[in-house]
Amino acid sequence: MITLNVDLGERSYPIYIGDNLLGDKKLLQQHVPGRNVLIVSNETVAPLYLEQILAMLEDKHTETCILPDGEEFKNLETLNTIYDVLLGRKLDRNTTIIALGGGVIGDMAGFAAASYQRGVHLVQIPTTLLSQVDSSVGGKTAVNHPLGKNMIGAFYQPKAVIADTATLNTLPDRELSAGIAEVIKYGLIRDLPFFEWLEQNMDKLLQRDTQALEHAIEVSCRNKAEVVAADEKESGQRALLNLGHTFGHAIEAGLGYGQWLHGEAVATGMCMAAIMSQQLGWINTEAVKRTTSLIAQANLPIHAPNDLSIEQFIDLMSVDKKVMDGVLRLVLLKAVGHAVITDDYTPDQLITAIQCSYAICVIIMDHLAPYGSV
Repeated sequence: MITLNVDLGERSYPIYIGDNLLGDKKLLQQHVPGRNVLIVSNETVAPLYLEQILAMLEDKHTETCILPDGEEFKNLETLNTIYDVLLGRKLDRNTTIIALGGGVIGDMAGFAAASYQRGVHLVQIPTTLLSQVDSSVGGKTAVNHPLGKNMIGAFYQPKAVIADTATLNTLPDRELSAGIAEVIKYGLIRDLPFFEWLEQNMDKLLQRDTQALEHAIEVSCRNKAEVVAADEKESGQRALLNLGHTFGHAIEAGLGYGQWLHGEAVATGMCMAAIMSQQLGWINTEAVKRTTSLIAQANLPIHAPNDLSIEQFIDLMSVDKKVMDGVLRLVLLKAVGHAVITDDYTPDQLITAIQCSYAICVIIMDHLAPYGSV
């Protein structure tokens, strides 16, 4: 088992990474201080792992809340289902909420923990690659609104993150690739050696090689833990973790939540960010090719969906947490392995980057077939 630490003073917490951690009763119990527990999961994950978690908590008073599965249910209406159980079962403020599932479950259970009685204990047990390397770490919790993704939420740190790599064995291939998008992000924004390792080991990740997956999760979590420790509330460098997300969130909201997976939208968003970085003269064509080639190798989309117009993109991107005083800041690349936050661009440059993204396969990667409908 690998143990990392998110250093936030009194609110520091461990990240455990390893195989078959859900069989370790003591590991979970040490992070559940009270008697009452609410396990929040979904209809896909609960049949696979809920009984294991219940067995680990046999001496606790345990309730469950099973939600429908999908990004389209990450909203205030579904969030109320969690509150209904908390209030209906009269669970007190010493309750621990356990988020058992992917990023949607982690975000909603986390937001419920942050807001119920102004804060109860939270443990994250992520079961997808995306949630293990990204959304379960760092304390961002939120729900979506039809006008914007993750615009209603709170920063709220868990007591622990338990990432059991064995849960990835039941993950569909499409979900695995979506998680790899967030793994690639860390290489692009701050870790060139990791990006180069991914270029050499992508096939192993897609084949679910245990050692490769554990290494990718460890390096990703280490990168995120360092960034979060330096900037917990995203007042500065933590925004770098949003590479591709402003473009990607526009895709998710514009197509309808759940049509593309979050990681798929972020993958395309990173390609769009690379194109715009090239438009600004910050990186060359070869850097764009390396970025898009690795993303394509992970079986992820590399160009913007034709269903969204440029006008829609611009409008949807304007509803973003990185808008400051009416100006949209973007995370772009100075080099592979070096991202920056900037508002130093013109509207025409943004429009040109979006236009180029529609035809990215023709412009720089004509040997790749366009990503199919999802």
